[in-house]
Amino acid sequence: MNTQLIYENPLAREEDIKDWILEGSAQISFPGDCMYMENAVDPSAGQKANYVLWCPEVFSENIRIEWEFRPVREPGLAMMFFAAQGRNGENLFDPQLQKRTGEYIQYHHGDINAFHVSYFRRKEPDERAFHTCNLRKSYGFYLVCQGADPIPDASEDAQWYQIAVEKKAEQVAFSVNGLEVFRFVDDGVTYGELLGKGCLGFRQLAPMAAEYRRLRVYEING
Repeated sequence: MNTQLIYENPLAREEDIKDWILEGSAQISFPGDCMYMENAVDPSAGQKANYVLWCPEVFSENIRIEWEFRPVREPGLAMMFFAAQGRNGENLFDPQLQKRTGEYIQYHHGDINAFHVSYFRRKEPDERAFHTCNLRKSYGFYLVCQGADPIPDASEDAQWYQIAVEKKAEQVAFSVNGLEVFRFVDDGVTYGELLGKGCLGFRQLAPMAAEYRRLRVYEING
């Protein structure tokens, strides 16, 4: 596979995300050359306590996204949105689109299309007993692929995990530390048309706390 690095962000200091867009409220800090995120609203507020942090760049349809992730505190959930744009092809931040504030329904039944992979799920009792990584496609709330989650529970002593998402034409693959967790082939019909270019963003559910670093995006050629 021929790839070319097109975006790199160490996520090591505040200036690294000065152009990023936060939807909802979060406490974001940068200890030890990484980005630490946790909720700024009490978890009792439900969906209003959750948030999405978007990279403003628009990436092409054939990309590989890599980042490092460390779960510090659970319960909660971490996910990555990608190929996100308006349902009619608008830029994700077009002012004509509905305002988004971190509440989940706005992202799967609003006016945007996207994939999102939830790769650390420790919220509901069943999610904490049997861990899975889920790929969903929207508009809609389609669970299109699923695989076993290899990441251990959160801890202040947790190690860093190398996460990767590849999206090429009709295929989406997800891996952790080089281990492929799942691969989805989209027929462009069952769950709506194929998704193309778009933005990526990190989402967390309260009261989870986690750290991120070394985000890289590669364009896949050929």
